[in-house]
Amino acid sequence: MSRVGRMPIDIPAGVNVNLDGHVITVKGPKGELTRTLHQDMKITVADNVITVERLSER
Repeated sequence: MSRVGRMPIDIPAGVNVNLDGHVITVKGPKGELTRTLHQDMKITVADNVITVERLSER
């Protein structure tokens, strides 16, 4: 994964992130976005930060 891909993603104030398995939902003042993420990715949401890790080393 590139260096940019390893960087944590800050969650701004007023934005809610819900992770259910590999389905992520982001709700904010401008609307809502729901996406199903790839099974080979590990997504973690903690302390207003999203981290993405690759499970396999293809």
